[in-house]
Amino acid sequence: MELNSIKIRIAGTVKESVVDGPGLRYVIFTQGCPHHCEGCHNQDTWDPKGGKLIGAHDLLNDIKKARLIRGVTFSGGEPFLQARALARLGREIKNWGLDVITFTGYTWEELLRNNDPGFKALIEISDYLVDGPFMLAERDIGLAFRGSRNQRIIKVRDTLDVGQPVTLNYF
Repeated sequence: MELNSIKIRIAGTVKESVVDGPGLRYVIFTQGCPHHCEGCHNQDTWDPKGGKLIGAHDLLNDIKKARLIRGVTFSGGEPFLQARALARLGREIKNWGLDVITFTGYTWEELLRNNDPGFKALIEISDYLVDGPFMLAERDIGLAFRGSRNQRIIKVRDTLDVGQPVTLNYF
């Protein structure tokens, strides 16, 4: 997939965030989400036809301007709806020495059962994956980088090496 031909539907970006993963981060909020979690604070990202299309090169040029960031976070919406495009974008980001965190409403196990090559590619370029739907009954505002206790911060490389989820426990 040529980077020049990639368009990604996004709801928006945040150039500097400290709440979407460790360190200062550039955040891409993708557009479109099938989960419709009760209590979601990003309901404007649900419509897959909403937001705007933007070229991957345009996103990369904007990310380059954020010189103090540690990494890039793919959030949503549901990033796995555009997994192949984000995986390609993520490879470029990783080449710059930045880390990638991907949020998803799917669980790790659901992603693996999907067998979608795009899903696999997005998993493999992610350093961390925050999985699982937001569950209002499990809401906990004291958690780092997550909204509800059922969500896990998965160390992707370690998890792929041992074949079961290895989680990072901030709190």
